[in-house]
Amino acid sequence: MKHRILAFGKPALGYAKEGIALYEKRLKPYAPTKIEYLRDCPEPKRTIRHLEASKGTLRIVLDERGESPTSAQFAKRLEKWQLNAHREITYLIGAADGHTDALRVEADMIWALSPLTLQHELALVVLLEQLYRAHTILRGEPYHR
Repeated sequence: MKHRILAFGKPALGYAKEGIALYEKRLKPYAPTKIEYLRDCPEPKRTIRHLEASKGTLRIVLDERGESPTSAQFAKRLEKWQLNAHREITYLIGAADGHTDALRVEADMIWALSPLTLQHELALVVLLEQLYRAHTILRGEPYHR
């Protein structure tokens, strides 16, 4: 299974760049992970770009209004998707004003990393850490104590 992350705007904060690099490296043995940074643009063009870029994949929209599974619950869901032969999951991180209703309707899952609104760079670091955590849970490794 491949993880693909679509985010508007490249990270500028040092701590975010370091966190992203760390978890990209940690994820390599578990699953190919590709981050694509899209140039920000006004709606509805932004939604259209997300929909076109994620077509044919399992689509997860990151939004504070979504469901909040525990790390263990998310790992089980990831395992289920793998067993159902989903080859690629696309995670959609919105720009400053979030996602549109049109994009949320097209999602296979709306995932709230937190009930708080997260800055997109921080959301990317948290997402990568949770993907790494889910894979270590599925392998029974000690990271997730």
